[in-house]
Amino acid sequence: MNSELNKQFYNYLWAYVLVALSGCLGNVVDGIIVGNLISADGVSAINLSKPINQFIFTLHLLINAGAGMLVAYALGQKDIPLARRYFTLSLTFSVGLGLLLALFAGVFFIDGTTRLLCSNEQILPLARDYAQVLLLGNPAFILMWGLSTMVGVDGQPRLVSLAVIIDNVLNLCLDIVFIQWFGWGITGSSAATVVGHLVGIAILLTHWMPTPSPSPREGSLARLRFCLPSLGEGSGVGRILSQGAPLAVASISLTLLLFSANRIVLSTLGQAGIFAFAVCMNLLQVYNLFLSGTCQTLQSLGAIQVGRRDTDSLRLVLRKSLRFITVAMAVTCLFVWIDPEAIAALFGADHPDYIAETDDALRIFALSFIPFCYIYVLMIVYKLYGHHHMALFISFALSLAVIPVLWVVSRYAPHLLWYSYLIAYVAEAAIIYVLHRWHHLSFTLNNQ
Repeated sequence: MNSELNKQFYNYLWAYVLVALSGCLGNVVDGIIVGNLISADGVSAINLSKPINQFIFTLHLLINAGAGMLVAYALGQKDIPLARRYFTLSLTFSVGLGLLLALFAGVFFIDGTTRLLCSNEQILPLARDYAQVLLLGNPAFILMWGLSTMVGVDGQPRLVSLAVIIDNVLNLCLDIVFIQWFGWGITGSSAATVVGHLVGIAILLTHWMPTPSPSPREGSLARLRFCLPSLGEGSGVGRILSQGAPLAVASISLTLLLFSANRIVLSTLGQAGIFAFAVCMNLLQVYNLFLSGTCQTLQSLGAIQVGRRDTDSLRLVLRKSLRFITVAMAVTCLFVWIDPEAIAALFGADHPDYIAETDDALRIFALSFIPFCYIYVLMIVYKLYGHHHMALFISFALSLAVIPVLWVVSRYAPHLLWYSYLIAYVAEAAIIYVLHRWHHLSFTLNNQ
């Protein structure tokens, strides 16, 4: 049993790591292309627009990530009709919200949205052009992420890997085509992302193509199908939203953090500071490469073990997840500390002030993201074991705790601004430990 689970774990892990690697390279190389083909301010404009992308991702987490765990529970219990109902509800609901967001934020309120995100008149036109295409194309983002979640849970993580890799490779190629050859500027960067997602969606939909075999193997495309929801599915939507709430709250808190941090850094350290912060957020993409692979494996495979009530297998999945994320973070941190100036230069930094500011920021953020990753994994663990209130607390505190620390440090010790994240995450880890002991929490499946 352990050898089979071990094989399953690494099948899921490497498939999701490849997905995250593709996304990481897509985001990081996208920034490098923009920095070199447009300007360093182009990199800053993309970072200033990231709260929009994070908000779109929040909608996905609230609906599809929550539904994905419920689908996994149902598949673990071999309740295929229930799994299909959650699958149908999640995709219908998420695409509908995406269309509303595209209409209102992408058409009617685009100027107000971008002015809220960017207060610098020099960067504002770049941010507006990038954000508008991002908002108009957001249904493709949500559908791509939603289908990836469901196809992975349905036993085809390799197809998810293929779709996401092709999505991001196409995105990078079209970056050069749209920016350099078509002359679309920064609009070409966001347009390339949308087109890449549309192609990824087409690949994921092959999961539902008929197979030549008369009896599909267990875990194939035969399990999840779209079905018409009944009028009594309101409770199903409620369960989906409840299940996805901690992850969504963590994401929307991160949206608020990105918005607040962008404004604080821009007003405190100017254009050199916001460029350095943009490079650090790209460093976070590297950490997310391993964090996302670990958490998606833990959610998908762990939720199936919870559905089966298999405590030993769940603990095995947890141990392997923590071991992998620890090694990955240590290697990433060491890599950044060796030559942070080379990383700054990759993103088009050629001014001494930009390079010096980015050098300091990268070294500090490389350490800051380590407790962030552990806390995020711990949130998933609490969720799997049924400690929903604790998971919800972490999802709030994960990002919101940083905002007051950033504000205080920017006001009273601006030269220490980059330490704000590290201070906040260490303090949060201590609070989590105290709360865990105070409420006598235990990691057993009896709470489910």
